[in-house]
Amino acid sequence: MNSVIRILSKTACAAALAALVVSVPPVTQPAAAQAQAGTLDQAVTALRAISTMRADFTQTDRNGQRVTGVMTLKRPGRIRFQYQQGVPLLIVSDGKALTMIDYEVRQVQRWPISNSPLGALLDPNRDVARYGTLQQTADPNVISIEVRDRSHPEYGVITLIFVRKASAPGGLELVTWVALDSQNKRTTIRLANHQYGLAVSDNAFRWNDPRQPSRR
Repeated sequence: MNSVIRILSKTACAAALAALVVSVPPVTQPAAAQAQAGTLDQAVTALRAISTMRADFTQTDRNGQRVTGVMTLKRPGRIRFQYQQGVPLLIVSDGKALTMIDYEVRQVQRWPISNSPLGALLDPNRDVARYGTLQQTADPNVISIEVRDRSHPEYGVITLIFVRKASAPGGLELVTWVALDSQNKRTTIRLANHQYGLAVSDNAFRWNDPRQPSRR
């Protein structure tokens, strides 16, 4: 497999895992704090209003190299990143653990959702509203939230970008996240062609174990 594609697809796991881990520096202006809390609440409400979603994603590294695929989400707890043909990686959460399967080297890695930054998206009990800081944008219909966990600097810094869209759950649509890791490597994930409320079977979050013939 092309080495650039392999590096890109490996990086996607880190970008996905880092998507929503946050911490908030203190806000000195009460009005600013209220405005920030309100917008963060809107973003959390929008995320939690999603029952199922499917979207195309494009992942771009800092050198402009790209891979694409389809992301499928079913709350609570299930997500699937299916990469383009020729990239033998799959990232799946079955509601309990987040799993990365590398079919080329027949390797499987698993993390409990509760220990994963992506748990902020998948776990309905995770309180995201008390984390994160708003970033100024030139367009009032675009909301940018910088997120980080100061107790876990290895997660890096993530910027989530939403656009106001009346037809999206909660009135906001997550269109982009940008991950900057602890080594200053930047990865951008862009979502497009969002579809909500689809009938998604739990079987969509199963995967073939490359280490044995049985299906997990």
